[in-house]
Amino acid sequence: MEYRTLGTTGIRVSTHCLGAMMFGSWGNTDVDACVRMVHEALDAGINFVDTADVYSAGESEQIVATALAERRDEVVLATKVHGRMGPGQNEQGNSRLWIMREVENSLRRLGTDHIDLYQIHRPEPETAIDETLGALTDLQRAGKIRYFGSSTFPGWQLEEAAWVAERDGLSRFRTEQPPYSIFVRQIELDVLPVAQRLGMGVLVWSPLCRGWLTGRYRREAFDRSPEARAARVGGRGMGWQFDESRPEIQRKLDLVEELAKLAAEAGVTMTHMAIAFTLAHPGVTSAIIGPRRPEQLADLLSGADIRLEPSILDAIDELVAPGTLVDENDRGFDPWWLEAGARRR
Repeated sequence: MEYRTLGTTGIRVSTHCLGAMMFGSWGNTDVDACVRMVHEALDAGINFVDTADVYSAGESEQIVATALAERRDEVVLATKVHGRMGPGQNEQGNSRLWIMREVENSLRRLGTDHIDLYQIHRPEPETAIDETLGALTDLQRAGKIRYFGSSTFPGWQLEEAAWVAERDGLSRFRTEQPPYSIFVRQIELDVLPVAQRLGMGVLVWSPLCRGWLTGRYRREAFDRSPEARAARVGGRGMGWQFDESRPEIQRKLDLVEELAKLAAEAGVTMTHMAIAFTLAHPGVTSAIIGPRRPEQLADLLSGADIRLEPSILDAIDELVAPGTLVDENDRGFDPWWLEAGARRR
């Protein structure tokens, strides 16, 4: 397992970060199996664990707490706030009111007295960034969080947050967690260079692009078994991710065939090639792996030391140009400044 410094914090973290989104009702309801996966990841050298309050409505944080009951100090523990956690008008978002309330809930669910990295799960237009940074700075000074970061923020908002923090004497975002994969490369345009300039650590989510880069979805072998993601997300209203009537999905199917050839040329699996691709960018610290089953974790861990030759990286660039996005829906959030209401008087 390789370790890198998380931005300019001085913290050393594993290049593979264990993501816990699949722990609980969203994925694996077998708590014992999830706990074993956490232990196996730690035993393999992973020291970075990421979850969020919204994952399975808090179940994920509780499962992580169970797994880390005797091993809390072995990991850099990260969680997130923003998503809706209840029916109330203020049980979501980036306001001081909600952050101050929800951090206590996360601390309780995680069974810890502090969170190492507390992240704002998504940007939102309704809350001024100084409100959010002010609340996070107060939590840091109170010792309830060690560092804080953002997730899926555009580059201009990272710059704005850094400027506001300096102007107001507040602590700043030390990390960003964006989507990044062979199919989702828009962060190369601005987010990654901005993060590098600001000295931010970057932990990327969905390096396998919702399972597309595992090779499980091919024209001649499209996995629609009940256990496959293509079947499971349909019940959650996200069937568009694998809807073959969409042109973007057809392009993904074409690209997967070409990527399979590249992986064979490199002598690696497509899954390992996809993870290694994200770690090749100098602005990336860690790639979040989110296994649902133990065998998936074992496979991901077996490729932890794989790095790609420049010729393979160049060939990937030929297939999917740097800075581009195969499917706009994979951006991770909807830019509200492009909606009609923001563009018209």
